[in-house]
Amino acid sequence: MNVLIVHPGVTPEHLGLIPYFLNENDPRPAREQFDANYSHGGGWRPQNGFKMLDSGDLKYPGDPAMPVWAETRLRDEVIHFYQYGYVAICQGDGSFEVCRMD
Repeated sequence: MNVLIVHPGVTPEHLGLIPYFLNENDPRPAREQFDANYSHGGGWRPQNGFKMLDSGDLKYPGDPAMPVWAETRLRDEVIHFYQYGYVAICQGDGSFEVCRMD
């Protein structure tokens, strides 16, 4: 998986093993791959209430925005990685899901 670091000072080590839960040769969407490959940590459990800013930053009411640390593509999906183990799977229609995968 080709992961692009987009935030200054972030290294691949900041992302941990999370990007390795995706496999381009697996035909399943990112949501299903994360759910299966992170099952020991609870699987993919979306959290509600987040807003995705135009920049890709995540905003939760009452909290400061979290900047995108890195991103990758899995076919038509864009996956954003954030601090604290947050991950967003973004669809072409603008919809997205967020999960904390710590």
